[in-house]
Amino acid sequence: MARRVTVKADVTELPSPTSPTAAQKPRAMPMNFKDANPRVSSLMFWSSRGRTTSVGSEYDRSVESYSSGSYSGSSLSEDEASPKECESQSNSRGFSDFCVRNIRQSTRGRRLIDSAEREMPGMMLLRKNLADEKPLEGARIVCCGHVNAQSAVLLETLITAGAQLRVCSCNINTTNNRVAAALAESGVSIFAWRQQSEEDFWWCIEKCIFAPNWQPSMILDDGGDATDVMFTRFNGTFNLIKGIVEESITGVHRLYQLAQKHKLSVPAMNVHDSVTKTKFDNYYYCRESVIDSIKKTTGMMFGGKQVLVCGYGEVGKGCCDALKGLGCVIYVTEVDPICALQACMNGFKVVAIGDVIATVDIVITATGGKDVVTRWHLDKMKTGAVLCNMGQSFNEIDMDYLKQLPVERVRPEVANIIFPDGKKITFLAGGRTLNWSVSGLPPLVVSITSATEVLALIELWKAAPGRYKGDVYLLPKRLDEYVARLHLNGFGAKLTELSDEQARHIGVPKTGPYKPNYYRY
Repeated sequence: MARRVTVKADVTELPSPTSPTAAQKPRAMPMNFKDANPRVSSLMFWSSRGRTTSVGSEYDRSVESYSSGSYSGSSLSEDEASPKECESQSNSRGFSDFCVRNIRQSTRGRRLIDSAEREMPGMMLLRKNLADEKPLEGARIVCCGHVNAQSAVLLETLITAGAQLRVCSCNINTTNNRVAAALAESGVSIFAWRQQSEEDFWWCIEKCIFAPNWQPSMILDDGGDATDVMFTRFNGTFNLIKGIVEESITGVHRLYQLAQKHKLSVPAMNVHDSVTKTKFDNYYYCRESVIDSIKKTTGMMFGGKQVLVCGYGEVGKGCCDALKGLGCVIYVTEVDPICALQACMNGFKVVAIGDVIATVDIVITATGGKDVVTRWHLDKMKTGAVLCNMGQSFNEIDMDYLKQLPVERVRPEVANIIFPDGKKITFLAGGRTLNWSVSGLPPLVVSITSATEVLALIELWKAAPGRYKGDVYLLPKRLDEYVARLHLNGFGAKLTELSDEQARHIGVPKTGPYKPNYYRY
């Protein structure tokens, strides 16, 4: 039996987030958004046998159809059976309501979770603050997100807060099998393993929605797949839940579409656009991981390279700042004039993609949109150019065209796409989000986003009837500030306190919130 070690953060106690110091009305997000793809998930390409194929050592630079497999660093053989087709497993206490690759990996998975806890003091402090109050007592949450050591800290914090969970993965290739086993050993109903088939992916989501003596009351989603399945196929169940918390831009776009059509019958909290998500996860994580990811997969030198970054939102800003520091010549494409002006003021050349696509060395998509790099652009790229995606989904690249071309597999997450004229471009991570597929996750950044998600769930669960309606909302400002406070101790930071006179002078509560809702950080 795996032994769990509880790591206590040596930080100062903070007031409970469920007791705001100043009343604040919930605010609905304006519904001005681009049309999103109706179903965007991180599913990849399938062989004729209906199973994913690995890009590990079994491929020695072989040439084959691009649609023959997904890009994954997993060592899983394509002939290995899906866990749902194998004999049922049980943990050391006889619990069997889960489906993972191998429950015997739980001890190693627990070590990974313990290590993540040590690097996430803000989340551990939040867990400590919620342990006695248990504000999520009675909540039954369907959790569809990446399954790794950092997300396990989030899940176990929700359990500490009183929630019951059923967990699945939002991505077929990002699950850490050892962590999934550790969660199953601790009694979590989890249905996730690395390198699922498309059938497995949807089966796992349904297992989280339906189970004996189980009626979901909330959804914690990343990408909108669990929400989409419940809304389109099990609408009666959907209408009974109390709220949705969504992390990704793709999932948020779907929610906006439902709200705009007056079909969203339950409130949803948009975590993706909360200050603590966009300013820290989207920018700082991408600033560090884009270099790490490209370097790991290609080994290239960056000095003097010409790089095209499509999109100058927080993700694009992080990528550009990192690449600029290593001496790259950077071009930016943008549709938003404000973001384009920011890029110009930061010294980047704003161009149309067609003007530079034939000469750049690296193309990075970071828009969260669709059809950014089309067939015409791909045909114009020079041989040896690198193509990758840092956005939410691979719909930014014309995957239908790439599937028709031969592929030369180089190493995990790296392939050369061979064009009819003999040209080769290097394609990373099969178009999936590059840093999620290749780079490690900084626990501190994940801690900030995870704390935001926990507080968003509590806010919806504890809200008085009628406070939130069938619309999309941002996290209240007081909770954004609370998340920041949780993490300042790790830096040894000391906040300056306002005097009563100072607070009156600028017209804010002495203990916050310190900025109005319209303030842009």
